[in-house]
Amino acid sequence: MEDFYELLGVSRKASAEEIKRAYRQLARELHPDANPDDAEAHERFKQVTAAYETLSDPERRQRYDMFGAAGARGAGAGADSGAFFGGGGLGDIFEAFFGDTTTGRRGPAGPPRGADAEAVLDLTFDEAVFGAERELALRLPVACATCEGSGAAEGSKPVTCQECGGSGEVRRVRQSILGQMVTSGPCGRCGGSGSIVDRPCADCRGDGRRTEERLEAVTVPAGVAHGQTLRSSGRGAAGSRGGSAGDLYLHVRVRPHDRFERDGVDLHAELRVSFTQAALGAHIDFETLDGTEEVAVAPGTQTGAVVRLRGKGVPHVGGRSRGDLHVHIVVETPTKLTPAQDELLRGLAKERNEAVDDASGAGFMGRIRSAFT
Repeated sequence: MEDFYELLGVSRKASAEEIKRAYRQLARELHPDANPDDAEAHERFKQVTAAYETLSDPERRQRYDMFGAAGARGAGAGADSGAFFGGGGLGDIFEAFFGDTTTGRRGPAGPPRGADAEAVLDLTFDEAVFGAERELALRLPVACATCEGSGAAEGSKPVTCQECGGSGEVRRVRQSILGQMVTSGPCGRCGGSGSIVDRPCADCRGDGRRTEERLEAVTVPAGVAHGQTLRSSGRGAAGSRGGSAGDLYLHVRVRPHDRFERDGVDLHAELRVSFTQAALGAHIDFETLDGTEEVAVAPGTQTGAVVRLRGKGVPHVGGRSRGDLHVHIVVETPTKLTPAQDELLRGLAKERNEAVDDASGAGFMGRIRSAFT
């Protein structure tokens, strides 16, 4: 027979909690209900269950460590104990899945939690960067004002469900090829809430909720990005009969900017300069999201050069620091020159010993045109 510790995947020094945790995981994977046609899984389930029954009992575990499986069985894990569950019986197996059951039924289930809600939050580029206060019109179930969410008519109140005793669930024992199995499910009479409304509220028909449209104030944190989802706890649909509300999930959609592009917490933008400014250098006013900043263009700057303005990018969500603004320089070449400008540039070209077309355009194309005239 395989070693019980190896079956559960734990060491011989494993604590009782580690053994229980390992068994829960294996039992869920190998349970016959999850593997109805897998005989190997059924057999494995019996083996790990037997291992857990032995190692979860301190006395039997001690005997197993000293004498092996035969020694552990010698203490009286009877063969007529009902099925393959060993001396601990059905209660120990159920406890491994659902916790301690020695105190009887679990406490009242209480009203169910409301559903989560979703909405799209459209933002401008600036709102996403700096944050904003917005109002959204949402149509969601809210607590009924007439019965204050209880679902019961005036002068009455919900009573404990007799079918489940207020637990909201019903446990059933059934026979299977492996012996007795315990299943648990929501109570069909109270729907899992644990209570019954004998005299329902006329306005909400006993549900404790009414669907209404309301304005929801939303605080948008600085630095949110397109495609991000914001979670607002407890602002979704109200639960029936006084149950807690679900959460509200806001899917952020940011409109693009005509000048800036975002990359994480950094911003990128272009600054177009003349070729004389690029050649001689200049200090140029540049409009950022925070206002006007001076950008220093060094003499001899080429297209593609980048000037970084630190701390002028996007804030880190929930933080104090910000990214940077990267200004990409684009050098523009003039397409039309006045005669005076043409003359100045030709003088510069001559000074720099650079070949240029003459004023009549007698370059390559000019020579071609001259050949046909």
